[in-house]
Amino acid sequence: MKQSLRKKIALTFILIMAVFIAMIGVFEYFFVDSYYMHVKVDKLIDSYTMANAANSDSMSESFERFANINNLTYGITDPNISQVLDTNSQNSEKMSGRLFGVIMGKEEGHYSQVRKTEQYSIIRIQDRFADIEYLELYGTLSNGDYYLVLTPAQSIAEAAQISVRFYLYLGFLAIIIGAISIWLVTKRIVEPILELNNLSKRMANLDFDAHYTSGGEDEIGELGKNFNVMSDKLETAVSDLKSANAKLEKDIAEKIQIDEMRKEFLGNVSHELKTPIALIQGYAEGLKDNVNDDPESRDFYCDVIIDESKKMNHMVRQLLTLNQLENGNDQISMERFELIELIRGVIAHEQLMIEQKKAKIIFNAKPPIYVWGDEFKIEEVVTNYLTNALNHLEGDDRIEITCTEKDGIVTTTVFNSGKPIPAASLDKIWDKFYKVDKARTRAYGGSGIGLSIVKAIMDAHQQKCWAANYENGVAFSFTLESKVEI
Repeated sequence: MKQSLRKKIALTFILIMAVFIAMIGVFEYFFVDSYYMHVKVDKLIDSYTMANAANSDSMSESFERFANINNLTYGITDPNISQVLDTNSQNSEKMSGRLFGVIMGKEEGHYSQVRKTEQYSIIRIQDRFADIEYLELYGTLSNGDYYLVLTPAQSIAEAAQISVRFYLYLGFLAIIIGAISIWLVTKRIVEPILELNNLSKRMANLDFDAHYTSGGEDEIGELGKNFNVMSDKLETAVSDLKSANAKLEKDIAEKIQIDEMRKEFLGNVSHELKTPIALIQGYAEGLKDNVNDDPESRDFYCDVIIDESKKMNHMVRQLLTLNQLENGNDQISMERFELIELIRGVIAHEQLMIEQKKAKIIFNAKPPIYVWGDEFKIEEVVTNYLTNALNHLEGDDRIEITCTEKDGIVTTTVFNSGKPIPAASLDKIWDKFYKVDKARTRAYGGSGIGLSIVKAIMDAHQQKCWAANYENGVAFSFTLESKVEI
């Protein structure tokens, strides 16, 4: 169970105070009476010394004052104890009789000896008539006169008891006041410690926004400052560690991705090259072995080898182009050019294929439409879109090309009638070597790299490209900026 530090300090202080006061109380109870008696004995001796030094016929005012302050009753008689020379008692005869009884031994058995010298004796005597105990000093002065001084011993005991009770009351009050004071003081002491405790808990939970705010120039304040420094350094260290860890995770992820891409690339390239290499090898071996001797067959074999070689060469060139684009080695040369003229040039270049496919090209955009981009690479994008549309024509064999401008962005779309792309493949067609219909792609010599090149070119331009399905076909689009930045 957790214990409060504040309570511990307060209880410890109160306990020490109580024990200390109790020890003083016990000491007073057992020794204060003896101490008071010792003090009174010294007062009696002091009075004897003062009386011995004074004129017995007339005591000094200082002596009288000393006697009154210390509750002393004195008397001085002649050597025969027949005449009282000086006294502060109202009954001088009683004082002389008391002195006579003590000197003559008539009080034997009624007193106890406290101290005795050649000049005086100090006794503790019980008054038989008044039933009061006195502390008395009697003796002879230097001039031969007798001197008697006494003080009630009972008053000494009462004073001691009163002193003990007063001290106990005072001690109890001191404990209460001390307890309240230490409770308030410990609050000021413990609050910074509690703040440091909460601060350490927040730091343990990696909350480094927590700082010590109580201040102070003592050891706790210095500890708080060290906590703040430690918090800042830990935050920096943890931040650096997280950054390094994030970078490491990113590097690992990139390495894994690169390894996967390398494996995928090698697999795809191997797969794509396997068929043409096999055909070339087969027809080359047929030529070598003279499988068919007629010139027509030999020409056919040679045409197949040449055609497959061209396909392989085209695929390798596409891979090199894509690799340069993805690695940033092929820099984009931004320039402002007329897009309609470029599209018409691509259509004219592909006219032979258009006639073979019996395609209907619809392109009614009116020039000029100026855009920003790398003209050579945008021409490659348009060529890829158009050849892709020609190779997937169905239905009414229609290809429609449109250019629309809005808010400084020109969107070019190439639509071809035919079958829509399966929804699951719509986002994958931009991946290298991905083919929706592998047999059909192989038939027209496609490698699955064309759209990947388009994606790389548009990413390099920081523009968009996408495909959308319609009931009667598919539309491929890309964007370019047309506005002139000032």
